[in-house]
Amino acid sequence: MSVMIRRHPLAEQAAEELLRRIGSGEWVLGAKLPGETTLAAQLGVGRSTIREAVRELAGRRVLESRQGAGVFVIALQAAEDWDKVLRKADITDVLEGRLAIETEAARLAASRRTPADLKNFRYTLTDRKRAAVSAPDDWYIEADLAFHRAVVTAAHNAVLTELFDTFVPRIRRAMIDMLKLDDQHRHRHDQAAHEAIAEAIRAQDPDLAADRSREHLSAVRSTLG
Repeated sequence: MSVMIRRHPLAEQAAEELLRRIGSGEWVLGAKLPGETTLAAQLGVGRSTIREAVRELAGRRVLESRQGAGVFVIALQAAEDWDKVLRKADITDVLEGRLAIETEAARLAASRRTPADLKNFRYTLTDRKRAAVSAPDDWYIEADLAFHRAVVTAAHNAVLTELFDTFVPRIRRAMIDMLKLDDQHRHRHDQAAHEAIAEAIRAQDPDLAADRSREHLSAVRSTLG
């Protein structure tokens, strides 16, 4: 069977065609795909495009390349990618995700923080306090995020930092939504909770740092009703 692929964007379309054929049952779970040359001929694209398509589906945990053996089907549909999951998440989902990331980050930061991290806390807390008084919402949100990121980076764990950075666009949107719902401006008036997190990390008390991070984010969640 030969299927001509429109040439824009080629690798993405090739990946979607392979995914369609897997979903239709042409290749069952555990099946080995035909070689690059065969697939390239069937789809009317070059071998490099097939390689890119296979890499994309491997990243989406549908295919697996096994050196010297070939490419195999390991799932019949793609796992939803992070961007789509985060776009669909509502405020509560975001806060629950932040609890998972930031509570552990605060715990680790209490053991691993450096003098540079403590200086970063002072700067970001000062900026956040200033922004909370009268800055527009977008400035305040960026100041708040800067402090929370300072806590995460003080954990010196690349995976936690990457998770937080991936989460930031959705956190930002959730904060915009929260501020619209918060006619009493409670979120702007919780500077003490942020300072308490920083103080626990400064004191090198992992359990207290984790507890204060959890309490802060749980308090934010409780304002949603």
